[in-house]
Amino acid sequence: MASEGTRGLAKSAAEKLSEMGERTKQLGTAMQDPQRQRRLILFIVCIALLLDNMLYMVIVPIIPDYLAYLEGDTTPDQAPAGINSSFFPNRTSHAKTSTENLDLQIGVLFASKAILQLLVNPLSGTFIDRVGYDIPLFIGLIIIFFSTCIFAFAENYATLFVARSLQGLGSAFADTAGIAMIADTYTEESERSKALGIALAFISFGSLVAPPFGGILYEFVGKRVPFLVLAFIALIDGILLLVFIKPFANRTRENMPVGTPIYKLMIDPYIAVVAGALTVCNIPLAFLEPTIANWMETTMGATKWEMGLTWLPAFFPHVLGVYITVKLAAEYPNYQWFYGAVGMVIIGASSCTVPACRNFGELIAPLCGICFGIALVDTALLPTLAFLVDVRHVSVYGSVYAIADISYCVAYALGPIVAGQIVHTHGFVQLNLGMGLVNVLYAPALLFLRNVCQMKPSHSERNVLLEEGHTGLYDAIKMEERNAKKRGFASSAGNTMSGGQNEMGIFKGQSISEEELSGAEYS
Repeated sequence: MASEGTRGLAKSAAEKLSEMGERTKQLGTAMQDPQRQRRLILFIVCIALLLDNMLYMVIVPIIPDYLAYLEGDTTPDQAPAGINSSFFPNRTSHAKTSTENLDLQIGVLFASKAILQLLVNPLSGTFIDRVGYDIPLFIGLIIIFFSTCIFAFAENYATLFVARSLQGLGSAFADTAGIAMIADTYTEESERSKALGIALAFISFGSLVAPPFGGILYEFVGKRVPFLVLAFIALIDGILLLVFIKPFANRTRENMPVGTPIYKLMIDPYIAVVAGALTVCNIPLAFLEPTIANWMETTMGATKWEMGLTWLPAFFPHVLGVYITVKLAAEYPNYQWFYGAVGMVIIGASSCTVPACRNFGELIAPLCGICFGIALVDTALLPTLAFLVDVRHVSVYGSVYAIADISYCVAYALGPIVAGQIVHTHGFVQLNLGMGLVNVLYAPALLFLRNVCQMKPSHSERNVLLEEGHTGLYDAIKMEERNAKKRGFASSAGNTMSGGQNEMGIFKGQSISEEELSGAEYS
């Protein structure tokens, strides 16, 4: 009786293992589908971009208070969760005597990530062009994971600074490689605009949800938890990349086309205009983030929760701006420059109206206008960079998106350090008027891009490369699609033939398939 029960259990276990193996096999087969591979690539990259922007903004409600505690004799971990910082007299008295020094420390710590990212991007862009997109993305995620863990357990300013700087090193690889991978995977302009728009929505969500996310967790469970959560997300994303994309698999990298050097891309006038627009349009956001909370407190007596939720409502108009631009670009692709110019004018007008607001409700409108305008500019111009590389250079995107990342980093490196000084010397009103004026004045420069759409890319080189063998992840997917279509057409042609004509019909079907595919793919 006992032996029969053991046999039954063994048989049941064997059946379950067989079923699990079959499901794993089906999952692996499904993951080989080119369309699913594309969606998986987009998902992994979007999570990486979400993570990076959350890391940049999550310290906004945490670091000022935590550094003030480090200046005193008591640490936040020794305090009961949720207790007000004024409970500690050492912290308060010391903050009064070293406010300027503390502000400088906070500004440098905020900017250190963007500064190192700015310095490393020229090197990371070249590296990505040489080895592909997946390995640098994996390297970036690993660096972000370890640096974020270090930041979570850091208990002095030097360790916080090193960890924050390492986050910038990881972001220089992850951000640039991720966006370049999207551009390489989606080569049709409409698909590329849509995919980059989805990525920008994740970037926006990460930037705007991170401050309340970090503030709430810091208030109730301490400094370490928000950073450990983000480190865990980086680890999961890296595992997904390692398992499904297989960055270290034996791919042929020797045949990869040599990308245009980054210094040559920087002096391309069209790319320079786009890079300048990306920097200028992000200046209001980068300069307001470190200064608006103090202005709200002194001008309108804003509460802590109002200051923490300042930017959260702006997420929705940002997503709306992405959606509108993607739809317009699909219908009227010749006016990408115009959408960017309109966005810069909206940013300028919204920035100028910020100082006129006298309560939290009034302030939401101009901040939403700023984020809506940024969405128009980013969604219109990021695909333009890839298009410019396609028609004027070699279709390798690491260096050109390193330039885009440099453009963002210039704004976010200067913001935490320069914005406070401008407010102290000239005032908050003058800061906003200056930022608004710069955006409005730069908008006409995008007229220089109005004829870009008339440049016609040549697909013959890539077509030859595809016939010789794929040279990158996108080309591998296109080869799989092409072979699948050939097999499908050959199979259907074979089924319609009979007898001795069957074999000849198959060959004829394959020939027709190749011609149709060539015409459809490169028309």
